[in-house]
Amino acid sequence: MSNTLQAHDFKLPDMSCGHCVAAITAALGELDPAARLDFKRDSRELQVQSGLSREELAAALAEAGYPPAA
Repeated sequence: MSNTLQAHDFKLPDMSCGHCVAAITAALGELDPAARLDFKRDSRELQVQSGLSREELAAALAEAGYPPAA
């Protein structure tokens, strides 16, 4: 994990409710407790500011059941 925060934008077609947001927050929080998450539920988008790579974040999202759209 890098010490520098980078912003990563994800389109999450399966994210639709508060439970989804909670599950994603928990999954990413386990990997990077300092990550900043900005959810846009209406457009099913998520911006993550983290020291983790886009690939690490995408893998965690997919494992939690919310694979990012390509």
